[in-house]
Amino acid sequence: MSVALAGAAVAPAPVARQDSQPLRALYVSDVFFPRVNGVSTSIESFRRELATTGHEVVVVAPRYGDEPELPGIVRLPARVVPLDPEDRMLHARAVLRLAPELAGRFDLVHIQTPFVAHWAGARLARRLGLPLVLTYHTHFEEYLHHYVPFLPRPLLRALARTMSRRQCHQAAAVIVPSTAFHEVLRGYGVRTPLNVLPTGLADESFAHADGAAFRRAHGIEAGRPVILNVGRMAHEKNLPFLLEVTAALAPRVPGLLLVMAGEGPARAGLERRARELGLGDSVLWVGYLSRERELLDCYRGADVFVFASRTETQGLVLLEAMAQRVPVVSTAVLGTRDVLASGEGALVSEEDVEAFAAKVLQLLRDPVLRTSLGEAGRTHARECWSATACAARLAALYAEVVASHGVARVA
Repeated sequence: MSVALAGAAVAPAPVARQDSQPLRALYVSDVFFPRVNGVSTSIESFRRELATTGHEVVVVAPRYGDEPELPGIVRLPARVVPLDPEDRMLHARAVLRLAPELAGRFDLVHIQTPFVAHWAGARLARRLGLPLVLTYHTHFEEYLHHYVPFLPRPLLRALARTMSRRQCHQAAAVIVPSTAFHEVLRGYGVRTPLNVLPTGLADESFAHADGAAFRRAHGIEAGRPVILNVGRMAHEKNLPFLLEVTAALAPRVPGLLLVMAGEGPARAGLERRARELGLGDSVLWVGYLSRERELLDCYRGADVFVFASRTETQGLVLLEAMAQRVPVVSTAVLGTRDVLASGEGALVSEEDVEAFAAKVLQLLRDPVLRTSLGEAGRTHARECWSATACAARLAALYAEVVASHGVARVA
């Protein structure tokens, strides 16, 4: 592994601010780009922001194919996840074999995902004598039954709670992206200190985007009403509900188009359901889009962003839509409650097709309301969800954990 680790050496970091000593964190995750989801986005956001203040993050992540060697990224062999071929799980032995080369280089280990990454990462931290930090990104109680449907849901719920409690108790500190998940883990009986720390928005999220260019690229007429959902097409995302909302709106909104941006194991079933609802020409499936340009243009090309997931730990896509002045209609469940609590930039609906459709229709028929809500959302996203501020809070937490652990700091 020496070549891979050497190839992943982090470039010289900027000089740290005088009020903080640089820290070196090792992230271990079963998920990272090119796999697109909220966990990958969170890891990269914090990695980049921490680097701007002199801190160093190295990410141990799966190899999906022939990804290039990049500074700060260690790619390891990984297995395909049964029933979900997009995902990977690290080989535990490959993670543990890194220990001799990692010794003395880091101040802490930060685990980003459960399963192999957690158990291997926890063992690696013990071998290196380092404190462990854990981010609880996923609501597994609502997640597992979609992927292991042959086991009784009460059994899966008990297993998820036991696993979550046990993993959290191995850590010196646990990060949760929202107050809702603070409540969930406390309800599980987790006694480890819990820290609410969402993923912030980088400045690039507010960059000027060209919605007209997105429409031209996909053959969407300039005046056609467009509602948008962005995210992984997974069973737990409640995406059939959005298809039903679209079917309810279609007779009332001539030419209505639902744009679905993303991929995932539920896509084939969603396409079948769209055909059953008679939505063949009313849904556009655009797959994954590059975050550098295409995704921003996609957001900006929509009139309304729609969202109804029951399992989000945060709902970062809501903020990304707001950053591009796109008003949101969403349910407020678990992590999305924090984003939507202020009422800025969004109309909140119950999970009822007619009620949800009525709020979308209100925005589609009222361009003045759309504009004012979009501007309010952009202001809210910029002022309350800064990636720089979130990273500063994470660095402070790291410093506290390291000091409490009593390990010698990396020189």
